[in-house]
Amino acid sequence: MSEARRFTDDEGVLWRAFAEAVPGGDYKGRYHLVLEPDSKEGESFPLPEIRWNSLDTAQRTIRTMSEVEMRRRLRSAVRRRGMSPV
Repeated sequence: MSEARRFTDDEGVLWRAFAEAVPGGDYKGRYHLVLEPDSKEGESFPLPEIRWNSLDTAQRTIRTMSEVEMRRRLRSAVRRRGMSPV
């Protein structure tokens, strides 16, 4: 797991966002966004459509994303999985 950014969802629950590498030889779009509750290690919501070529770029983008954008991405990932966020 890369450096994590913490944010709260609409319910006030603390989440963390980080970039995760996809294993393999293809480096184009190798890193993608992952969101997971800060209190539940392992229950992650990967967003493979949000990709970066380098860890530096991924971390910079995650650091500069607004809380509103983080919440929107979280709602999208949770809806896609068809469950409640925590």
